[in-house]
Amino acid sequence: METELQVYLNGEYVPKSKATVSVFDHGVLYGDGVFEGIRAYSGSVFQLDPHVDRLFASANYIQLKIPLDKDKITRVILGTLRRNKLKDAYIRVVVTRGIGDLGVNPESCREPTIFVIAEPVSSALGPKEPKVVRVIISSVRRDSVDATTHEVKSLNYLNSILARLEAANVGADDAIMLDSRGFVSEGTATNVFVVIEGVVYTPRTSSAILHGITRARIIRLCRELGLMVVEREITPFELVSANEVFMVGTKSEILAVGSVNGRLVGAGRAGTTTKLLLQEFTKLVTRKEEGTPIYAEESLEV
Repeated sequence: METELQVYLNGEYVPKSKATVSVFDHGVLYGDGVFEGIRAYSGSVFQLDPHVDRLFASANYIQLKIPLDKDKITRVILGTLRRNKLKDAYIRVVVTRGIGDLGVNPESCREPTIFVIAEPVSSALGPKEPKVVRVIISSVRRDSVDATTHEVKSLNYLNSILARLEAANVGADDAIMLDSRGFVSEGTATNVFVVIEGVVYTPRTSSAILHGITRARIIRLCRELGLMVVEREITPFELVSANEVFMVGTKSEILAVGSVNGRLVGAGRAGTTTKLLLQEFTKLVTRKEEGTPIYAEESLEV
């Protein structure tokens, strides 16, 4: 009999089937909250500290005080993985404003709701080919830089959802959104890179992108491999005419873009740079210095 996964919810571990939040929770009513998506590989949580730092930065921006400090949140994440005996997992950490009344006033919420979900994922860390996806340039524009959702990893993903629906309606796998000025911003849950004549380009943060943890590590990886990487504005023309386009994210890792609006990118398959980066990324995710061991100190159990 398969053991039911345990979810950390407000200080307790409960079975997945009984892990519920109130209908009066402002995370449900208004998307008032923040979250992080994190990966564990071979018993090590990849880039855990940067994810926890971003969680607290997002919460601080929306004036949501997390009742646990960074060390305790880290212990909870590791404890949830240990409780479920996981080594390879996708982890979701969510903090909402908590239960309040039906008004939008956040002061009606007495205390935040915190939960951590960890689910098993494939541990295929050997040589592999990048998955190739078909994307469109969405008519849905990414929220402008004076909004919150491009830098704050909030629970409100309606902007991305509308773009993903538009892609699905025409048989595409995903959508790439432009910023309010018409420059390339990001995918619905990924950051975008293009390769033009051997140089790797990615939109700068002023193009209303999320400051992706995987994006930052891929930029560093490019430089470690001797690849020139430039953060600048990218036009839709460059997206369509690039030699390679790839998208990166915590859950999706590295995806090769085979076509944009039905037009092939390069030969319509993963290019040399994309393949190299996935190959090297697959190696680095299990390096000791890149992650936090799950089972090194059982005394951290929460």
